[in-house]
Amino acid sequence: MMNKGLLIVISGPSGCGKGTVLSEILKDDKFFYSISATTRNPRPGEIDGVNYHFLTKDKFEELIANDGMLEYASYCDNYYGTPRKPVEDMLNEGKHVILEIEVQGAMKIKEKCPEAKFIFILPPSLQELKRRLNKRGTESAEVIGKRLNEAVGEIEQSYKYDYALVNGELSLAVDDLLAIIRAEELNLKNSNNIINEVLKNA
Repeated sequence: MMNKGLLIVISGPSGCGKGTVLSEILKDDKFFYSISATTRNPRPGEIDGVNYHFLTKDKFEELIANDGMLEYASYCDNYYGTPRKPVEDMLNEGKHVILEIEVQGAMKIKEKCPEAKFIFILPPSLQELKRRLNKRGTESAEVIGKRLNEAVGEIEQSYKYDYALVNGELSLAVDDLLAIIRAEELNLKNSNNIINEVLKNA
């Protein structure tokens, strides 16, 4: 019998480099990236169905009403949420499902799915976070200021997660994330088939 996949919840402040870290580990097809839905406008270069499912507020609220979201939250005046069905389907196929969501949503997942693993990605410093947000060049100074204020509150919530890692040097952050996932794969709560396989031909 196939082991069920791990549900891995990744959070961190906007600009900390979550997407860059995840793009490295997602090169392995044992991972499935759950594409979130949002009501915010696409940033330059973002593609509907690839970066996010970009929905109208009415459509998003319809999904909420029909229990089509595993979680949802309001963040910086927009809805963000996780469509339920793709997550459940992939876990049952043995894929590790990555949810990249903000803290409010992560805490809702924690209530519904206590078996999930929660990993918080930190910037090296708030000064570096501000530099990265400015370098992105997609938001006004006012919005960047709002995101930095949000970041402080999010970082203060990181103690509620199972793991925290700092994304200073990309390769080290990727190694740290893969080490966490490998340890969870070998945790007997998640890999009971290991012992069964050894004893099968006893």
